[in-house]
Amino acid sequence: MAYNADGVNNLPPEASRKPLFARNPTCGPIVVGPCFDLRANRLHLCGMQHECEHQGDSASVHGGSVPGNPGVPAYSLTTIDPSPIPVVIAVPHAGRAYAKSLLDRMRHPAFAAPRLEDRYADLLGQAVSRRTGAALLIAHAPRAMLDLNRASDDVDWEMVGGPPADASAAPSGFGRRARSGLGLVPRRLPGLGELWKRRLDHSELAERIAAVHQPYHMALASTLETIRDRWGAALLIDLHSMPPLAARSPGERAPEFVVGDRFGASCDGGVVASAFGFFTEAARRVSHNRPYAGGYVLERHARRAEGLHCMQLEIDRTCYLDARMAEPGPGFEATIELLVGLVRRLAVDVADLGRASDRGRWRAAAE
Repeated sequence: MAYNADGVNNLPPEASRKPLFARNPTCGPIVVGPCFDLRANRLHLCGMQHECEHQGDSASVHGGSVPGNPGVPAYSLTTIDPSPIPVVIAVPHAGRAYAKSLLDRMRHPAFAAPRLEDRYADLLGQAVSRRTGAALLIAHAPRAMLDLNRASDDVDWEMVGGPPADASAAPSGFGRRARSGLGLVPRRLPGLGELWKRRLDHSELAERIAAVHQPYHMALASTLETIRDRWGAALLIDLHSMPPLAARSPGERAPEFVVGDRFGASCDGGVVASAFGFFTEAARRVSHNRPYAGGYVLERHARRAEGLHCMQLEIDRTCYLDARMAEPGPGFEATIELLVGLVRRLAVDVADLGRASDRGRWRAAAE
């Protein structure tokens, strides 16, 4: 669901979740992607007709709140119980629930606010989730209000007149982002300068953290752990978009996608390699960790030893938006198809990881 500046839904109602398979009255279900076979206790890719049992109850819950936008939730979480694939898609930077009070405080809201967004990445996530069964977490709070890919202490304290008296003396590991102007609350943008007309009050910052940051990350952690407990492993795809990158050298075409895994710290290497193999097979250009290796979301939620794997996926906005980078463009549907294929491929890999992990636990218990 998306909201305009007044907190009103400004998009057509989302279509009901599509079934994960189409039922043939004479031959049974026709599987169109990864399918969890309860009898065999395994996920498999299939395009053939066979009997599968991966139906579940779809549910959407809303949590947190957007300060200044009464009644508007900070996020929406859509899941199927039981989860048909071990994948969660999160979209932290596409929120468009701009409170009027927030826009009034911005120096150039019509220019600055869209530049901070991962424009319509949430629509990509919704379409992919409907077709794959992946859990979906979408932030409605805009990045201009609070950046969910930053630690809650990654603050440029000059924006609020200095740190609070009870602030930790230990510097944040992500403090350089705040110093660059893109901390928890963005302060400045290249080519535009300062974003705000006045400083932020300590109470306003605390409200944003309590209403947006904390509930969003609690929901993400709980969802990943629930899916991990079912499958033995879970994968978070933290979905972002990026402006077109410059080519690294003359005659070389710039990457269209960037896969970030914090240089191997946040995701199993085989899963990352599978993602690169998929993009190569699709003849799409992809980069690894440069210039985006992943931020606070991956740092906080990835625990490889516990079966929680996280990757950040950046998509060149020209792949799916129009020439003005304002609305879905001619490549929108093709990008959805590509992402659906990627999620299906990685779901199988992660399910395999989970089975191997389960076998390891049984061996350890036996010994």
